[in-house]
Amino acid sequence: MSAEERFVVSRIVPATPQAVFAVLADPTRHRETEPGNWVRDALDPAPITAVGQVFGMHMAFPSSGKPYVMHNRVVAFEPDRVIAWEPGQVDDAGELGTGGWTWRYELAPEGDGTAVTLTYDWSATPQAVRDEIGGLPAFPRTFLDQSLEALEQAATG
Repeated sequence: MSAEERFVVSRIVPATPQAVFAVLADPTRHRETEPGNWVRDALDPAPITAVGQVFGMHMAFPSSGKPYVMHNRVVAFEPDRVIAWEPGQVDDAGELGTGGWTWRYELAPEGDGTAVTLTYDWSATPQAVRDEIGGLPAFPRTFLDQSLEALEQAATG
């Protein structure tokens, strides 16, 4: 995997790992962590509790406001340490197809706060999917920095 196929950013958040993880494990709060106005609300308010779980989100394209739904399969879950998911969409047969990109948050105690590392990895995205959505990533690296800033506000506000 080349560096061009993933973004990795870090930030020290002045909150405990438990407080940060609580925001990330609650789909109803994901809108608070996303600076681009893509994430709208959770399809189901149930918290994320395990690898393999699928949670759905109402989304909208920032440029047009056109709504869509994403379903996310949890691929890593270690309470207060790691949470990650791969977004996708459910087809007409009810099968989840993912796009090949993942969101991963790693948390580590750091003094009175938490070192949070956010990785957006699109290295497994097939070329056909990249072409269909107009290429990846759909945002600059600074979007992740802004996302961690928003996560800090959510965890401390």
